[in-house]
Amino acid sequence: MKLLALDTASGRCSVALWQDGAVLRHAVDTARDHARLILPMIHALLGETGLKLKQLDGIAFGRGPGSFTGLRIAASVTQGLAAGADLPVLPVSDLRALAAQALEAGQVPVGSVVLGCMDARMGEIYWGAFEAQPRLLPAAGFLETVGPPESLSQQLRGRVVRAAGRGLGTYPGIATALDLDPVACLPLAEPDAGDIARLAAGDLAAGTVSWRDAAEAQPTYLRDKVAKMQP
Repeated sequence: MKLLALDTASGRCSVALWQDGAVLRHAVDTARDHARLILPMIHALLGETGLKLKQLDGIAFGRGPGSFTGLRIAASVTQGLAAGADLPVLPVSDLRALAAQALEAGQVPVGSVVLGCMDARMGEIYWGAFEAQPRLLPAAGFLETVGPPESLSQQLRGRVVRAAGRGLGTYPGIATALDLDPVACLPLAEPDAGDIARLAAGDLAAGTVSWRDAAEAQPTYLRDKVAKMQP
């Protein structure tokens, strides 16, 4: 299987190519140049492999949550490329991609809870809890959500064994409130297309998801406001 993956949900613009188990990845940390960089990065990546878009099986993308502008860039680029090359698409959670980084950082018992946590601004975080099964799956009873940092600790205190994401760096008290060893945290982690590619390929191989039509490349915001009104 050959699939292209891209992510622009955060301060990292990244693309990756999964080719029969091998991953080739390009990434640039940038505050606001995602729209300018993403297409040249994709073309450069494909150029390295000699592949054309039409030779791929599909395109996976980070569907969010994250930067509203970044999510729209990823969704629109995925839609445009997929429609032009007649390829299907697959949305992948950016919080799950962060949790995958935490899981890769060290061994954890099967069934343990791993956390993906992003700074959502306005005093809130995006977070998702995932179980370390043979594959990384959403933890039962927990939906991806946005809310104040204390809402996370109230629900997951003592259950999380590893965590990743900028939410931990912005709110260092989260690790303490969760009884989480600081060495088990990756507070500078950003969602990355390499993890998007691995998760998409694993899900497709396991038969738990199916490719979707290009028109279904839509972002998941979790929040419908971008600014806080002043009193």
